[in-house]
This record gives sequence, structure tokens and C-alpha cells, in this order.
Amino acid sequence: MSETGSKGQRGKGQGARDKLKATDSGQRAADIQVELMAITPNAEDIIERACRTCYLSFHRYKPPSSTEELIKKVIRKGHHSVLEHATATFRIKGGSRVFTHELVRHRLMSPSQESQRYVEYGKTKEFEFVVPPTIHSTPFEDKFKEIAGQAYELYQDMVKAEIPKEDARYILPNATTSEIVITANFRELRHILEIRCVERAHWEIREICLEMLKIMKKQAPIVFWDFHIDEKNKVAYRKDEEA
Repeated sequence: MSETGSKGQRGKGQGARDKLKATDSGQRAADIQVELMAITPNAEDIIERACRTCYLSFHRYKPPSSTEELIKKVIRKGHHSVLEHATATFRIKGGSRVFTHELVRHRLMSPSQESQRYVEYGKTKEFEFVVPPTIHSTPFEDKFKEIAGQAYELYQDMVKAEIPKEDARYILPNATTSEIVITANFRELRHILEIRCVERAHWEIREICLEMLKIMKKQAPIVFWDFHIDEKNKVAYRKDEEA
């Protein structure tokens, strides 16, 4: 549901070093894509009704005003377990394996990731890699791309020589892009977005999580009401301006 360009340049391994020195348009992969695949229908209503079960306070169920009042109340009091009744599933394309390694540390989230054991670069999909913004447009950029290309060439040579893909992959850089699908409940999403959208977070996971946050603020505006996005500085932070 949402797509964004990346701060980091996306490169494509072309199989030969001379091709890596082609025009920029010939080296860039598709921008990062963050797609909302599924979300609990009527998520905030379900959260309210689940919460009211604890007190059997259905006589106060008067949506939408009661929904906003109760959800904000339980979040402020730290009673976050009721948020676990709703989930969202995202497909993320174009992020590096540096990004995915950081993301899968969130153990209460369920990931399904592109497997380098079974996916053959150059056959199943094109080999693509990320050039960090601190390297892009510096004297190191060409060397970075050249060495990534050399690693890909060696990978191809090994696979052609019947080295198993699961062993040939050892030579590939962390910059290699990797598609991933994740599912998380709203409580875990709030946690992930709170710590991954701040300034001190790594630029790539922050960029992707900001896109996830934009989607969640549209899909569940009450649950994520206290997240504020600073578009200028590309960060987000929590602040309850109503408290």
C-alpha cells in the first residue's frame, strides 16, 4: 500500500565489472516497497470489545467515541495486552540483509524471508545490493560496486561448478537485498516502531519502519495516535499531546 524511494542507492550485479560501470540508471534496483498485505478487519473495534470483556462494561460501548476513549486510556495506563488481538502483515522489498538481520531480532514478530539456500541470483531473481548513503557519491562508491560485482561473479562461477547455492552464498555481501514478509500484533508493532523510527536507529530500518508507521496511522489511527512523524528529519517519536 505504500512505496518509497531509498536514501541508499540500490545496485544491480550485472555479472561483469565493466557493466557495473554503466550509467546509474542501469545499476539501480526498484525502490524499497512496503506493502500492507493484510490487517485485522475492524481492528480498533475488536480491541475495544475485547477490552470491555475484562470489565463486562458493554453498556459503555458507544463507538466511535467510546473506542477512542478506551483505547487511549489503556495505552496510557500500560495495559497493552488488548492490542494483541489485532495484527498486520507487511511485505517488504528492496531492503538489505543488514536491515532484515536487525528486523528479525524482534522475536514476537513472525517473519518469512527469501532464502538464499533456494533462491539463485541471476536465475530466480536478479542480484541487487544497497549502497549506503554515506558511501554513495564518495570516492569509495565505484570500488564498493566493483567488489560487490566481483562477489556476485564468484557466486555465479561456483554455482555453475555445482557448488551448492547454500555454500556459494557465503561470498555475497550484507548489502544484498532480501524480500521479507512479517506479521505482528499491534502491541509489538508499537514497540518496533517506537525504537526503530527514532534518530539513533540505523538509517535503513528507520526508513522502512517510517513507511510502516504511515500505513498504520491510516489503518489504525487511534492505536497509533501518539506517534508523530517528522518528515523533514525522517524520524518519528511518541508524544501524548492530549495528556
